[in-house]
Amino acid sequence: MTGTSPSDFAKRLDKTADDTEALLGRLLSDDILHDEIARPKRLMDAMRYSSLNGGKRLRPFLVVESAAVFGVPREAALLVGAALECIHCYSLIHDDLPAMDNSDLRRGRPTLHKQTDDATAILAGDGLLTIAFDIITRDEVHRDANVRLLLTRALARCAGIGGMVGGQILDLAGEGRFGGNEPIDVARIQQMKTGALLRYGCIAGALLGQASVQEYQALDDYGRALGEAFQIADDLLDVEGDAAALGKPAGADAALGKTTFVTQLGIDGAKQRVRDLLARADSAISIFGDRATVLQAAAHFVAERKN
Repeated sequence: MTGTSPSDFAKRLDKTADDTEALLGRLLSDDILHDEIARPKRLMDAMRYSSLNGGKRLRPFLVVESAAVFGVPREAALLVGAALECIHCYSLIHDDLPAMDNSDLRRGRPTLHKQTDDATAILAGDGLLTIAFDIITRDEVHRDANVRLLLTRALARCAGIGGMVGGQILDLAGEGRFGGNEPIDVARIQQMKTGALLRYGCIAGALLGQASVQEYQALDDYGRALGEAFQIADDLLDVEGDAAALGKPAGADAALGKTTFVTQLGIDGAKQRVRDLLARADSAISIFGDRATVLQAAAHFVAERKN
């Protein structure tokens, strides 16, 4: 399997989650920054509600561990991870809205628009999206402004029209929201909607570490395999999981008429695809040797998770 024990991996994952939580708490405090006029309480409360006290923080973890391969200072990687997590949390707020997936439950709590209202939820998502780019461009991330530029551009592309946002509209089209009978490419939708941010967590470490072309490509390949494995595991959980463990309703994909990896491959086929992706991920990062044992364990964690 891997050179990292399950207990050691769990400790590292929990440590990064705790550190990310603390950092987000500071970044989303009520303290007004230079060039800000005010931080409205209702907005900040809503942003904190949807980004604190929940989640495994897998995306920041991937940033921290991919950066650790190159000896990048943990504090810098955590800042990048916090920016990425803000993007992820904003996407969840907007995905849950009535006009999108219309979800009532997220991480075992009412979704933000249920806790507050649609307008507050939309603006809280906007706030998290925007502050992500404030965070990623800070001097503390890297002394080289070109590295910060590359990180920022990559984040915009993974989160934007060619990544997560584009994947979301393709997903909605696949539900028949806009009429017509467009062919559904589940793999492409996954690569964009879910996989792009997970992949960013991996290539961000390479960018922070000013990796060689070969090293960057290895983490890129690993990130693509991990992202697809994550989505297939998610599709399987939607069929086989339960709401209490998931922290959200099970069977939501079927209720919305979504085409998923499970509907296309069947349960056994989907599980075999996950095994193939794990082998691909392991192979991609083999060039790093023992420095990549935690990343290897992360791929297995993603594939075998229960929530």
